[in-house]
Amino acid sequence: MALTIAAGARADHHAGTQTAMTDKTAAAPLIPREDLFGNPTRSSGQLSPDGQWLSWLAPKEGVMNVWIAPVSDPSAARPMTNSTDRPIRQYFWAGDSKSLLYVQDKGGDENFLLYGIDLATGKERTLTPFENTRVQIVGTSFAKPDQILVGVNNRDPRFHDVHLLDLGTGELSLVMENNGFAGFLADDELNLRMALRPNAAGGMDFFPVSDGEVAAAATESTALADSLTTQPAGFTNDGKTLYWIDSRGRNTAALIAQDTATGEKRLIAENDKADIGGAMSDPKTGELEAYSFTYLTTEWTAIDPDVEASLAFLDSRLDGEFGVQSRTKADDKWIVWNDPLTAPSKTYLYDRTAGTLNEFYTTRPELVGAPLQPMHTREIASRDGLTLPSYLTLPPGSDSDADGVPDAPVPMVLVVHGGPWARDGLGFNAYHQWLANRGYAVMSVNFRGSTGFGKDFISAGDLEWGKKMHDDLIDATNWAVEQGITPKDKVAIMGGSYGGYATLAGLAFTPDEFACGVDIVGPSNLETLLKTIPPYWEPLIAQFHERMGNPNTPEGLAMLKERSPLYSADKITKPLLIGQGANDPRVNQAESDQIVAAMKEKGIPVTYVLYPDEGHGFAKPSNNIAFNAITENFLATCLGGRAEPIGDTVKDSTAKIVEGADFVKGLDDAIGG
Repeated sequence: MALTIAAGARADHHAGTQTAMTDKTAAAPLIPREDLFGNPTRSSGQLSPDGQWLSWLAPKEGVMNVWIAPVSDPSAARPMTNSTDRPIRQYFWAGDSKSLLYVQDKGGDENFLLYGIDLATGKERTLTPFENTRVQIVGTSFAKPDQILVGVNNRDPRFHDVHLLDLGTGELSLVMENNGFAGFLADDELNLRMALRPNAAGGMDFFPVSDGEVAAAATESTALADSLTTQPAGFTNDGKTLYWIDSRGRNTAALIAQDTATGEKRLIAENDKADIGGAMSDPKTGELEAYSFTYLTTEWTAIDPDVEASLAFLDSRLDGEFGVQSRTKADDKWIVWNDPLTAPSKTYLYDRTAGTLNEFYTTRPELVGAPLQPMHTREIASRDGLTLPSYLTLPPGSDSDADGVPDAPVPMVLVVHGGPWARDGLGFNAYHQWLANRGYAVMSVNFRGSTGFGKDFISAGDLEWGKKMHDDLIDATNWAVEQGITPKDKVAIMGGSYGGYATLAGLAFTPDEFACGVDIVGPSNLETLLKTIPPYWEPLIAQFHERMGNPNTPEGLAMLKERSPLYSADKITKPLLIGQGANDPRVNQAESDQIVAAMKEKGIPVTYVLYPDEGHGFAKPSNNIAFNAITENFLATCLGGRAEPIGDTVKDSTAKIVEGADFVKGLDDAIGG
């Protein structure tokens, strides 16, 4: 059951106790970083539409590549791609089951190109052979399984022109030149049916498209409040129904079906606490079969009786969370993921006709038997009365009665999600498990501005970067102190992207709240952040200005500077570790360079790690492991938890220690200093 206690209240539980690592925590096996952050054995399992092939991602010479095997003989596996540098992380099947497609960038620059591999010959080719171009998948089809619609911004980096791609010949044919639209929606015949264009209010206008012509007037529109919670979700295969995720006229986003001929709308489902989170539709018809909402946990509701029976069967066989990640066109076979929460995730092949469920793979078999810890759901009240859905993981052996409060307070790491228009959820979390194993309580908080909890919760974060959004993090930290989870002077803050910004803001704006911080690709200057966003984000700039601050007005510019940690860098007094990718197109390297320079100028210690071959986060496992090795020794230096030695991890990565090697235990030795 979720627990709600106001941030200002004090619980008597464990009051006055002192922090200590229990003997049970100290005795728990140290989970190797490699087991948590190295390449998984397999991941991203899929079925070919015709049901003849299994596919997945797995290492080939240490780099994640696409593999396949016949469904009839899963042991006859072979690799289909040959990436030797960056891991392949996204791939999918062509509708005719004759080719595999994947997207890949270079060095983390997010200029993703589309590649295809012919199943029969094994031949690979670049399907969008352009430089400095980012591909979008606009539409796929069972009606035309050898074609897809793609958007490419090779003509104008701001806008994606729509092309029809013939997967057999590789030919690209222009369908629509785009000079102002943020996106398009197509039906199963690969006809464009809707164009989306941002409006001056920070919302979106939706224009019908017919015979390749965009209507002069929008038939649907949103303002800022509904911009992140209202969007078309796709057509049925006959094109007669358009599904919407829609918060207009309500707070949380509901699931709506619209008759495309009459425009009439029908409410399918809504939830007063959470937005519609997921849906399953019939591959043959596109008709909705089931939907889900996720507040603290995910709940599925089936509309179709056969799907309802299948989900009930899976629920009876699997512990923890599960879901369907791939289906055949005939819908007779599913790939099902299963997260047992305190064991490594598994993936199964479910034959709906035979009623059999067979294990496909365990993602990280190295974690079988590891001391993985349960994640507790919590509701925390902010100082102004909002409810903050949160997740807490405790160190092994620290909570003898399993009530979600340690027997004695332990150091804590507050892990802040990026976005900020994203959310944390229940499930296996490598960072939670890693840090809990090292002796820390780990908390993730859905602060205002997080998505999934209705538009009012998102809007409560508008223009509140570094203010009320940050207050929520402070309130959650105070709650943890008052509950006896952690001592007030033993809390670190850590995160990536917006979470990195929150780390910098925490140390600069509230210098007495946190013992130390870890910033991964976080912006330090909101003015320069907005000036350097990727050109393909330009259509959405009005929403950034409305939700963050408008640098084109004196008031907006003054606010952005006030909320930028760079201008308060001289107030930082606690240890800070920064990780940055040199090719990051979202948060440029300058965002980290400039705050490091400001701190150096004031004589404030900082450790700065730069990766020349990474972007917005660290895709290569060797780089991620190296940064985490530095991080856990940094946290051990600051909070006193356990740490696996850095060893050769830094030497085996591309990491450059730009500043402050001597502030992290063992780092000087690791780099030969």
